Amino acid sequence: MLIKPSCNFVQRLALICLGIGMFTAALHALAQATYPNKPVRFFVPFTAGSGTDIVARTVADVISKSLGQPVLIENRPGAGGTIAASQVAKSDPDGYTILVHSSGHALNPSIYPNLPYDTVKDLWGVTPIAALPNVLVVSPARGWKSVSDMLAAAKAAPGQLNYASAGMGSATHLNAEKFKLQAGIDAVHVPFKGTPEALSDVIGGRNDWFFAPLSSALPLIKDGKLQALAVSTAQRSQALPQVPTTIEAGVSGSDYVFWVGMLVPSATPSPIVKRLHDEVIKALALAEVKDKLNRLGAEPMPMSPEAFNAFIKVEMDAAAKIAKAAGLKGS
Repeated sequence: MLIKPSCNFVQRLALICLGIGMFTAALHALAQATYPNKPVRFFVPFTAGSGTDIVARTVADVISKSLGQPVLIENRPGAGGTIAASQVAKSDPDGYTILVHSSGHALNPSIYPNLPYDTVKDLWGVTPIAALPNVLVVSPARGWKSVSDMLAAAKAAPGQLNYASAGMGSATHLNAEKFKLQAGIDAVHVPFKGTPEALSDVIGGRNDWFFAPLSSALPLIKDGKLQALAVSTAQRSQALPQVPTTIEAGVSGSDYVFWVGMLVPSATPSPIVKRLHDEVIKALALAEVKDKLNRLGAEPMPMSPEAFNAFIKVEMDAAAKIAKAAGLKGS
């Protein structure tokens, strides 16, 4: 025989559930109102000294002061940035675990078929931080003074030259693949965990060329350890005004913009997203930050969260076309 719960019991149960819901909501509201009350972590998917890492640290140094909490950089390299992205996507959506990724974020879904996160659904863009050129660098020992010199060597020995990247699916990889397609050359991809390691191999002559973030390569270019042949953007970089773009060097349609942006788990409350967005925008408006980015060859790239997320989808479509044309597949 079933016993029907009394109306009083049902009412009390409903009141208890309502109370729990109100208490939980109050806790969330309190957490948002007091945010942040502990250190914030920036997960960077590449090694220290990479372009993404340098931009992340530039912003972290400033917003840690306005947030009133330390901003800690955690470098989590590997798999084109997907290791760090997965860790952030699965973290508590409380604003304390933040992903600072590059434009390679838009390529990853096209070459890694079994990502443990959904690029669009699980991560929400806060804002891009900066756009910076990649620069095509080679060892001076190669004797190549121009893009034409390098292309002549590549076409004379198809598949014999190799090129470095900061990892399979990284922005530096996508840039090189787009250049290869437009230039009509064949070369072997050699991925590394980050930009510094790739630069070392190019300097040492073990890799022939590399589309390196200008922020990382610039000091080595100025010291004469690397030869800059071209920049990847549609316009020349103010940091290297004498260096042509890849388009000016004769490879039409090869321009590529390396951007660095901030993302959080998609369930992060909108007041926290807004706070982070506003802090980054304020930092990018500071003369000291503008000056530092300019010296790195980078430019501020502020957007609203909504605009950034729409931009990511456009970038994903463009990256997918390059990945398909180049036959890119990650492991």
